Amino acid sequence: MDSRLSSPVVLLCPVRGCRRPLAQGERRLTCPRGHSFDVARSGYVNLLQPQDRRSPRAGDPVAVRQARGRLIERGLETPITEALVNLLHVGRADAVLDAGCGDGHHLAALASRSGSEGHGLDISTAAIDEAARRYPDLHWVVANADRFLPYAAASFRAVTSITARRNPEEFRRVLRPDGVLLLVVPAPDDLIEVREAILGEGRARDRVATAIETFAPVFTLERHERIRHVAHLDAAALADLMTGSYRGGRASRQARLATVGALDVTLSRDALLFRPARRGPARDRASG
Repeated sequence: MDSRLSSPVVLLCPVRGCRRPLAQGERRLTCPRGHSFDVARSGYVNLLQPQDRRSPRAGDPVAVRQARGRLIERGLETPITEALVNLLHVGRADAVLDAGCGDGHHLAALASRSGSEGHGLDISTAAIDEAARRYPDLHWVVANADRFLPYAAASFRAVTSITARRNPEEFRRVLRPDGVLLLVVPAPDDLIEVREAILGEGRARDRVATAIETFAPVFTLERHERIRHVAHLDAAALADLMTGSYRGGRASRQARLATVGALDVTLSRDALLFRPARRGPARDRASG
């Protein structure tokens, strides 16, 4: 049995009409109906069903992942990651799910600081494989967070979605009644200098109201905090920033980028802490 998958959190069979608990075996997980899922050599399990794939190679392209990885290595995200970790008060006995975890660096920071049990889920097999190799003590699953989270109800003390997926009903299902949801969205001034100098647009877009509306009525907002810092980026870092944010493809943008050289750039996030909304008796009975 792979010790990297050992956890009190119960995984569910992703096959439609099944959803039975998965039991651990030697290098594979199986459900009572006989559906079986191999554990990859790096320790993750792929529960993504064919109908839930967006494309044969779901997830971010290699160039995007590599660009983001270089920015993380430069420490660009470190102040934001540390601030987010400080917002979540979880302990060693708690399990945390990061939905849309990418390469897993946010989850790894949280688990390292709190000692909590970290579970990461992403639609990209390549990203999850990288996360599993880099952070072998955490738990990694390939699945589509927009469709179904393959975990038993009330499994997690905290769920995080950091500029990633939004699935209010599923987030609520896998969250404990006393749990917390951390949703992070780009703030209006995020990358404002890049948008003005390279993209030719400085329009601020506030996403908070839409996020609150999306997660009502199953969640209520408890706290809103804006996290921001300014970093001085050279031409190489700016190029990675453009690629990592899907903004670097057009020739006109590449031409403007070549003229900038270096730039002070604002990185800003709106962090929203939600609590599960109280459910009425009728809805409680219906949810089982």
